[in-house]
This record gives sequence, C-alpha cells and structure tokens, in this order.
Amino acid sequence: MKLKDTLRKKLREPGKYAQAILRWRRLSFGDAPPIFGNSKPKSGSHLLLQILNGFTKIMPYAYTAAEPVRTIRKEGGRRPAMEVATDLAKLYPAVIGWGYVEASPENLAVLSKKGRVNYFIYRDPRDMLVSQVFFATDMHKGHGMHDYYQSLPDFDARLKVAITGIDQDELKMVNVRQRYDGVFEWLDQPQVMCIRFEDLINNRDETLLAMLDEVEKTGYKIPTPREKALEVLVEAINPKKSHTFRSGKTGGWINHFSEENKTLFKEVSGDLLIKLRYEENNDW
Repeated sequence: MKLKDTLRKKLREPGKYAQAILRWRRLSFGDAPPIFGNSKPKSGSHLLLQILNGFTKIMPYAYTAAEPVRTIRKEGGRRPAMEVATDLAKLYPAVIGWGYVEASPENLAVLSKKGRVNYFIYRDPRDMLVSQVFFATDMHKGHGMHDYYQSLPDFDARLKVAITGIDQDELKMVNVRQRYDGVFEWLDQPQVMCIRFEDLINNRDETLLAMLDEVEKTGYKIPTPREKALEVLVEAINPKKSHTFRSGKTGGWINHFSEENKTLFKEVSGDLLIKLRYEENNDW
C-alpha cells in the first residue's frame, strides 16, 4: 500500500502537467508568476489549496505541488532553515506551491522577491483550537497529541490543554497566544496577502476577487474574464472533499467553549482576539 501511495504521489505532478498541456494547448509554461499559499495548521489550508487548484483552470499554470513545504518534519523535529527556503525557491513561474512555513529571514528572502505571489490564511483562534482537538483526537492517530488527548476524560479537558499548552515528558505544545506569534509575523509582511478563513466563507466572492487582483499586481494579466474566473473558483471550493473536513463553518467554537474555557482562554491569550479583530473587547 505504501509503494502504491508513493508511486501515485510521484506521478501526480507529471499527470497534472499533461492535463495542463491539453487544457492550455501549449508545451511550455512560465508566463504566470509563482504562487505560494501558506497557513497555520487547522486554519483553512485545504480550503486555500482548493482555490489554488482552481487557479490552474483560469491561468496557464503547469500544476499545483502535490506535497506541502513544511517547517516541521512529519516524523517530528524541525528542518534546517535553508532546507525549507530551498524548497520555496524551487517553486518556479507557472507552479503553485503550498505549505506551513514560518516568516523566517531565509523564507522571506525567497518569498519577497519581485514577481512572486504569496497568500497566508489564518483563522479565529477559538475555532482553530476546536478543530485541532477534534483532528488530533479522532481523525489523525499519528498526531503527537493523539494518545494524550485520548487519555483525557472529555473534550472539555482536551480543550483546556490546547489553550494552555503542555510541556510534559516528550509532549511539547505552546499555548494559544504563542501559536499566533507566527501569524502576526506574517501580518507584518507587505508582500504577503493575509486572508482570514472567515472571509473566504462569509465574504467569499469579494475575497476571491481580491486574490486574483494580487496576481495581477505582478504585471501578469489573467486570461480568463473575471466573471468566469470567479465561477470556476467557487466551483473548486468543496470542503467535503478535504480529508480533514469536519464542519467547514465559522463561529463553531461557541458550541464547545464552556464558561470556564472562556475564562481560561482570556487569561492565556490576553488581547489576542482584539489584535486579530475578531472581538472589540474581552466581553465575549
């Protein structure tokens, strides 16, 4: 089974390239600017990926990369900074990449180059925590927190750990405030279009059109008329096709946060929600 999966992954990009040749009736690509879609885990990366796949149908892109660029190895442990930056540099014109990377000097040196398009998606921290707990507990047995979450009596206990973080034996997870330090680093980058997950759900068309505008800021002209392009991108969005799909909605945290959870979250996160513009004050 593993050999089959490996072969499928290796053949995925050549297969997409062949499809692009037929779709655009051309043998070479390179006109469209390289695109990188970035995210914090459990913050809408697969929704963003669906949109980026839709880009290949409205602009002559060869393919969307099959595998994400990661800062953390699947088996655990951090990758060398230059190794990650090298992966980003391999995203050539007419190729779309995606992943989970930090705003390190090495990464920014690559992504900030003229002619590149960068998106970063983030999500309400409360919904992100709920999604992470469900994912690690029920959907991904290989997740580093799976066994520990399973050992706790209920969702409430798991959510408290997700809020406060943990540093116990080999288990290390930062608290919710620390998780979003990296989000603020991306928000400070003028060469990156930062997108709220909630805007892709609740203000979909406006946000998608803004994403297309970001491509044309490089000087490249999208060949598909905007009305048709928007239609294609809307059709590309289908949360149920994501293997990590659970609800695809916003504001679901309210059904899972007890009053005790709310108090704990406020103590740990401080003014996080205010700075991210999810709340005007802490009286939620």
